[in-house]
Amino acid sequence: MRTVSVDVRAVSSSRDLREFIELPFRLHSSSPQWVPPLRLERRIFHSRRMNAYFTHAGAQEFLARTMSGGGQRVVGRISAQVDGAYDAQHGPGTGMFGFLELEDDPEVARALVDTAQAWLAERGRHHMIGPMDFTMNDECGVLIEGFEREPMIKQPWQPPHYQSLCEAAGLTKAIDLWMWELVIDDREKIRPIIFELAEQCEAKYGVKLRHMRRRDLPEEIKVFGEVYNAAWKDNWGFVPYSDSDLKHYAEELQLVFDKNWFMVAEKDGATIGIAITVPDVNQVLKKMNGRILPFGWWHFLRRAKIIDRVRVGFLGVKPEYRHTGTAARFYVEHFEMAHATPQKWGEMGWILETNRAMNRGMEAMGGRVVKRFRVYESRF
Repeated sequence: MRTVSVDVRAVSSSRDLREFIELPFRLHSSSPQWVPPLRLERRIFHSRRMNAYFTHAGAQEFLARTMSGGGQRVVGRISAQVDGAYDAQHGPGTGMFGFLELEDDPEVARALVDTAQAWLAERGRHHMIGPMDFTMNDECGVLIEGFEREPMIKQPWQPPHYQSLCEAAGLTKAIDLWMWELVIDDREKIRPIIFELAEQCEAKYGVKLRHMRRRDLPEEIKVFGEVYNAAWKDNWGFVPYSDSDLKHYAEELQLVFDKNWFMVAEKDGATIGIAITVPDVNQVLKKMNGRILPFGWWHFLRRAKIIDRVRVGFLGVKPEYRHTGTAARFYVEHFEMAHATPQKWGEMGWILETNRAMNRGMEAMGGRVVKRFRVYESRF
């Protein structure tokens, strides 16, 4: 897996993994928008033992190096992965790539993409989509609009030349993902129909809204999985959550849980809708600079004083209850919480560019598209 001057090899040691994790720090540390991840969290995320993704998937990370000053220098990285859960939903033949980071060099881009395709082809794949780290519900896509804005939690950030590098490497557009900005304490921007639908939700259909409780979070997330697997099943690239995925997700959410923003809609005691909105911990991570010690923990403990924005990550209603106005009730509750908390604005998404119903809903809420991420594909 070699071109004339770029050497791409599999990550095979602890040192390789350290270089894999460190590369974006070197590439983006001078960019004011980039938010450094926690290095420890990244190591755990790539752990085959600790990340539930690997209970139904396999992956390989790669590093690209070139000769520099008599030695080799890391100039790019990529992963290739196959997901049994994706195969079960969509059929075999498709693999994914992710964690794409590289210097501004088309030769490096081509070498990385070729390597990922070759690894997937050896495993019977003929179609590749990405980037996704490792799934569509993790960081995914290449930023093509909104470079001047900081990424929110679980959003990637890349400089503008990544788009041209991907396309020069033979990748083509599969679909775009949109992020909508909402100033969620400004009720004047909301179309009146939203309030009308929200008011009839309980009066006409008997749907009640409550907030989640931290002590019940593992059970709440199991129910979230039921709603997610029903409400998102027709979306492009959908993969259902497994029990192990949900257990892992509940553990992640414990660190960012805020009862004000985790919501459940019920009818006759049964959950019919879920809204999980997360205070944007990236505002804290930026101050921690990738490390818990020596003072990163202090910033994390002060997160309630630091965070003034949220990311609306999941808001869905089971298909048979979408006529009840439950989504509108969730929207209005978000505005109520913005009045009661320090978080006054946020971003909603990502939302598929093809999801007309959700995008119309965001327009009705007075939102505007502020970021676009592109998922690419190739056939081989």
